[in-house]
Amino acid sequence: MSWRESLIRLADLEIETLQKRLKYIADRRFALELVLESLQVEGRQESVHATNDAQAGWYLVGYREALKQRQAKAQADLNVCIMEEQGARDALGRAFEEQKKYENLAEAARKAAAGVAAKRETAALDEIALRRTGTR
Repeated sequence: MSWRESLIRLADLEIETLQKRLKYIADRRFALELVLESLQVEGRQESVHATNDAQAGWYLVGYREALKQRQAKAQADLNVCIMEEQGARDALGRAFEEQKKYENLAEAARKAAAGVAAKRETAALDEIALRRTGTR
């Protein structure tokens, strides 16, 4: 295995690792979005409960304040996750670019080797032709 093929395999491995990381981040983002949605539903349900039960209304202000804090924490976590996802996407894009450079390098080397082999073959055939015609 040549060093070019090793570089390509390493680039493939890096891409695979970054894809797994991106999937993990996307799953975490989805979970955080679900948490935010469930907090909103919970808040609406508690408001409905407070309108139906006068005694629950006394605790609604404190509940809403705690709910706002929980939502703010979940939103902050989601914002961090979104930034992390963007960074992972950027890293994955750079990894694909690097892989493409290595593949182009390997392809150029294969073409150059094929060109050298073709020149050798042409020279050998020219030598054979010259021997047959007796000019050499």
